[in-house]
Parts: sequence; structure tokens; C-alpha cells
Amino acid sequence: MRRHIIMLALAAGATGVGLTAHLLISDTPQRRNGVTVGATESIAAGQGAAAVAKEKTRPFDKWALGHAVRAYIKTRPGKTGVMAEDLRTGLSFGENENGRFVTASIMKVDILSSLVLQRQRDHRDLTAGQRELAGRMIRESDNNAADALYSAAGNGDGVKKANKKFGLKDTKPFPTSWGSSVTTPADQVRLLTNLVSDKSPIKAAGRQYILGLMGSVIDEQAWGVSAAARPGEKVALKNGWAPVHHQGNGWAVNSIGRVTGHDHDFLIAVCSGDSPTMEAGVSTVEHVAEMVASTMRDSR
Repeated sequence: MRRHIIMLALAAGATGVGLTAHLLISDTPQRRNGVTVGATESIAAGQGAAAVAKEKTRPFDKWALGHAVRAYIKTRPGKTGVMAEDLRTGLSFGENENGRFVTASIMKVDILSSLVLQRQRDHRDLTAGQRELAGRMIRESDNNAADALYSAAGNGDGVKKANKKFGLKDTKPFPTSWGSSVTTPADQVRLLTNLVSDKSPIKAAGRQYILGLMGSVIDEQAWGVSAAARPGEKVALKNGWAPVHHQGNGWAVNSIGRVTGHDHDFLIAVCSGDSPTMEAGVSTVEHVAEMVASTMRDSR
């Protein structure tokens, strides 16, 4: 167990109860249940000379999907919000995407993105020590590493300034306790967009570095938006989970990431709060991610 640092929220820490964390020693993409979790370089639309037979598609019925998602959420404890975009088709979907949720450890992507942007501005790379901490923070969800890098990024004020560059609208970094920050699913997709777009203030090398870490999380933390992936697709993600006492009740369980296949490139953020257990929150997050992505896959 890592030490518990979320001042207002954590009782069990972002690394999870009973988790035995280990440092992944290779950046080589891994296969988990037929899904590749690895570095997520862009796969351009139409790549490959051979034409791929596609299933028949139907018009995207956003209203029907919203109705289905809301019906499911009503059966689940707590609250949930989702935002998803398909970079290939241009389709997008949100349900309670502007709802406010405690970040827990998904904030670690924002911390690293902010620090990379700051160092880039100063024409400096991350130090060897910072890169080692970043690997632990993203791959293992190490809270001590996050403490150090949050401080290096200027804590809440430093990340807040970077978030203005990223175009985030509703993320409120907590001054010192990063996991108690508040965000929305829509803002998390905006952050992910900064990791995949050439229009991002983060240069290509920095974007690839961050996504590479997100694509090599340890096996125990590969749940979440990975439920939206199909065999052979690549996933880069970061999850966050924490019992909350002063900013709600029960557990905050969140997952953000990218799912890339031959004809789809999803950016997905699912946030949940007030779940009675971590397991209940994980189940909700995964089901919402899968049902949204599945519908968007079969639509044009």
C-alpha cells in the first residue's frame, strides 16, 4: 500500500486495497484478454492498402443512447457521468458530462501533462528523477510520486495555469491534495485531446511519452475504459478510486483513456461518485464505457 495522501478523501489510497504493485519493466505492448494495452501511437484513418469489409452501420441515435445510459444509471447506486468522442467518425456522446466528480488518481495525468508543458516552455526535458517518478505515478498509481510531481508542477496553482492552456473549463485542482481536485468527464476528454492532437500545446514527443505510460499500466489497474476495447485494439488509460468522506459519500471511481482500433479511435472518460464499494463503482464505469463505445461503433 502507498501512503494515503488525499487530505479530504482518501482512506485507502489510489493504489487500491490489497494491491501488490510492481514496476513494469518493459514498454512492449501487452495482451490482456485479447486486448492490447500498450503505447498508443495514432493509427491514421484508412491506413493499409487493403479495403476492410465493414459491418452495416446505422445513423447514430444520440437520444436513444442517452435514454439507455440514463436507464442503466438509475439502476446503479451513486452518480455517473460519461463523455466519449470517436476521432475517426467525429461522433461524440455525453451524459452528465458536466457533472462534478472528485478526481482521485485520474488527476495524475493532469499533473504529468502540466509538468511536461512547463518543462517544454523552459526548453528542458523532465529530469531522470522526474521520469522515474512519472513512471511510478502513472503505471502503478504511486501517491508518493504524485506528491513530488505535483509539487514540482507548482501544486494547484501550477496545474491550474497549465489547464488554461489545455482549454479545461471545470477542473479545480486542490491546492495541495491533488486527489481531492474536482473535474468533469467533458474536461477529461479535453485533457485527453491534448494528448492526441497536433494542436495541443504539448509537443509530439511529450504527448507520446504520456500516452506510452498510460499504455503500460500494471495489470491490476487495466480495468475501466478498457472494457470498451475489442480484441487486438490498443488501450491507454488511467484510473482513480478513493473512499470519500468530506466531498460526498462512498467511493469515487473514475477511468479515462483512449481505445484505438482499425476504424475507431475513442477518447472516453467515465466518472462516478457515491458508490457503496469500489467494486460497484468499477462495474458501473465499465458497463457505461462499453455500452457507449459499442453503440458508437455501429453508427455513422
